[in-house]
Amino acid sequence: MTEQTNMTRWMEWIEKDHSPAGLSALLHDDAVMISPVVHTPQKGKMITMAYLMAAGQTIGNDTFKYTRTFDCGDKAVLEFETEMNGIHVNGIDMIEWNEDGLITEFKVMIRPLKAVNMVHAEMGKMLEAMKASRSG
Repeated sequence: MTEQTNMTRWMEWIEKDHSPAGLSALLHDDAVMISPVVHTPQKGKMITMAYLMAAGQTIGNDTFKYTRTFDCGDKAVLEFETEMNGIHVNGIDMIEWNEDGLITEFKVMIRPLKAVNMVHAEMGKMLEAMKASRSG
């Protein structure tokens, strides 16, 4: 039995799992999410999960694909492309893992500006819907 790499576990969640429980198992309790649409880093597992789950339901549509990956063991850079409402989105996920293989930082960068604006609007809607479903 071979040991899974940090990158392998992330790719399996992206490509197959998509579940909150699966994502939770990948994140450190003090994970930090650095989003292109929020000025300050978001700290903690729950907020990081909320952003990644919302991204999975907006950016992570049928056209989402990683086009290049750079796996450095405890750090990775993954370039992605997707299309949202007819707008081409190009971005990078930068992920850091601790010695236990848990994600400690997740940074997303997106281009062009039209795509950033689209992602901002769609993520805002998704996060509000998620918040409403938890409180309602």
